[in-house]
Amino acid sequence: MLPRSRFLCSALALAAISLLSTPVLAGEAWPSKTIRLVVPYPPGGSSDIIARSIGQLISQELKQTVVIENKPGANGNLGAEFVARAPADGYTWLLCDLGALAISPSIYTKLSFDPSKDLRGAGMLAYSPHMLVVHPSVQANNLTELVALSKKQDLNFAVTATGSAPHLAGVELARITGAKWVYVPYKGGVQSVQDTVAGQTQVLMNGMLATYPHVQSGKLKLLGISKEARMPLIADVPTLAEQGAKGFASGSWQGVVLPAKTPEAVVRRVNQVLLGAIRSPEVRARLTGQGAEVITMTPADTDKFFNAERARWRSVVQTANLQLD
Repeated sequence: MLPRSRFLCSALALAAISLLSTPVLAGEAWPSKTIRLVVPYPPGGSSDIIARSIGQLISQELKQTVVIENKPGANGNLGAEFVARAPADGYTWLLCDLGALAISPSIYTKLSFDPSKDLRGAGMLAYSPHMLVVHPSVQANNLTELVALSKKQDLNFAVTATGSAPHLAGVELARITGAKWVYVPYKGGVQSVQDTVAGQTQVLMNGMLATYPHVQSGKLKLLGISKEARMPLIADVPTLAEQGAKGFASGSWQGVVLPAKTPEAVVRRVNQVLLGAIRSPEVRARLTGQGAEVITMTPADTDKFFNAERARWRSVVQTANLQLD
């Protein structure tokens, strides 16, 4: 049995550790109520898949209900603005493609919020490369054949949303290779995938997490992935860079951001919980089995990534002369 003095010291130490891991806002321990995890896209896309994979684990860790809310519209900007304008109390999170969010300030002339000023990074979760896929009826089995075919006949390129990362990836790929296609915009990745499966559009670039199941079922034909190196899961599939698009790489980067003025202690705790959930064996196995890589970052590194993506895609937007109201 511990002496009374040692027992008191141990108890105080445990209490101190508990306080360090439990942020306090206005005298109230955080979290003390429901957390809203906003996904600014329709259900079924990469961000939605990840949100629903980790939501229950976050709820268990924080001992609070986590409600996943899909708020699609304006290429994710409606949901992003909702979170940017929410109270900075740690109860409203945004899970989305941070690369796509970084594009918005360059492409939207009347954006009513500034992602780099009104939101702050909480953590990165996963990356999945874009897949270049076509409807099985398309007479092309690689990038070279697709580019040649695009110059002979009209090919409809399904765009998950105008100004989205897959859209700009398609624009950049066309610039590098000389491909010609007609862009057909949608309001989300799910519908663009469904229409390509149905043959209403012929070409699609989209995150692997949401697209690979359709490749596995034979409903879509995979021509290449937009990654610097081949993936072990599909080692026989060449990268687009290997097929002539030198240096080309793009993908879907899922992460979480919070209102900019969220207290540092809460941001650190959110990051801690996110890392625990995304690194759990069941979540990691599910994501890697569908072609996503679990990639985690500190809040500061998440912000650095966001700023780098913003600079990268700004030049693509300027070159393509893309502007939206």
